[in-house]
Amino acid sequence: MWLAQPLLKIKLKRRGQQEPGYLLAIDERFGRYSAPVPPHDGPTVWVHAVSLGETRAAAVLVAALRDLMPDMRLLLTHGTATGRAEGAKLLEPGDLQAWQPWDTPGATQRFLKHFRPQIGVLMETEIWPNLVHSCHVRQMPLVLASARLSEKSLRQAQKWSWLARPAFTELNAVWPQTPTDAQRFHQLGAPVRAVFGNLKFDATPDARQIALGRKARARIGKPVVMFASSREGEELALLQILKDFRPLALMDKGQVATDFVVNQVQWLIVPRHPQRFDAVAELVTDQGFAVSRRSSWGVQGPELPEAAAGQPPTVWLGDSLGEMALYFGLADVALLGGSFEPLGGQNLIEAAACGCPVLMGLHTFNFAKAAEQALAAGAALRVADLAEAVTVAGELVADADRLASARQSCSDFSQAHRGAAHGLARAIVHVMNASVAGLVETG
Repeated sequence: MWLAQPLLKIKLKRRGQQEPGYLLAIDERFGRYSAPVPPHDGPTVWVHAVSLGETRAAAVLVAALRDLMPDMRLLLTHGTATGRAEGAKLLEPGDLQAWQPWDTPGATQRFLKHFRPQIGVLMETEIWPNLVHSCHVRQMPLVLASARLSEKSLRQAQKWSWLARPAFTELNAVWPQTPTDAQRFHQLGAPVRAVFGNLKFDATPDARQIALGRKARARIGKPVVMFASSREGEELALLQILKDFRPLALMDKGQVATDFVVNQVQWLIVPRHPQRFDAVAELVTDQGFAVSRRSSWGVQGPELPEAAAGQPPTVWLGDSLGEMALYFGLADVALLGGSFEPLGGQNLIEAAACGCPVLMGLHTFNFAKAAEQALAAGAALRVADLAEAVTVAGELVADADRLASARQSCSDFSQAHRGAAHGLARAIVHVMNASVAGLVETG
């Protein structure tokens, strides 16, 4: 890790060419800070949320922690530019924000010495051996909240058990999302304390964004199907399917016609990674479609061009950050990115919370339990591949009663799994207080 530091700097500079946020405060990555930390009367609670999804989940936990500890100071760290930008919205006067320190003994020790948190809370999956060990040596409690561990990640950790097992055993507490996650963490020697569920269920989508999306959908008068958090290779596969769409079995039954799926349904692609926005826009036009980008829409939302003979269909491109609720409000149905290739799938909880049913492929191992629960609740449907997803999406948006039932299932599914945040917050405060008491007794 120490020898790889120059490579990290090169990677950050390259990434910063597409996302300038990566060029901000690079020295923080190595545990070097330009300003002292001002004094504070209450405890400093460090929450690490590596990227955008973890930061949004952390928001509900931070709110619950503030309810229990109104005098706390939040120290929020991230690994990605999108996570840091989203995290800035959570800060209150006196709070602190920094990059996650690169996982070397020097950087992690300088980070802890500089900020002196009373407890560290890692969100979901972020286990770094040097960071965990530095906290253990300082007797600063470090916990893993809303934790998840896929079967693939478990196998990788077991392969590198000489490195992974000490990192997991030196944590003070692990609170997995599901009993299956708990079993996997147990196999690595992690101190599993309780299963509280998934924090993402407690997140409340932006109601204003949802309303704007639904208003725009009603105005254009066409059903909208969204490819949510699509990954590289999936957009090309979708566009090629739309170009050559021939649902022969369905056409024989007089159900969904090609013209409806391709021309009467408005397709919206929202890539997972913002650095790919331009590439996906170019891909759309290369495949013979017109493209309309979110960044070019006015206050009223997207406009549909006047239909003309020979004019290619227009594909919308969601090229903005922090507006997933707007896109889910705009969409009638969402295809789940990352699930049509062996990538593990993206999180579908936000889609359900926005009332948008999901069609998912076979590869949802990153969020296996949530996918199974959504499937059982009727908030999601499983399909064999992307071609079947296109066909089923066309069927679903053409059937008003079936679509309304799926939307209600989304609402029921979301409400049924809420409540993790307050249980987690109480458990975190308990670990912190117990640690402080233990240090007082032994000091």
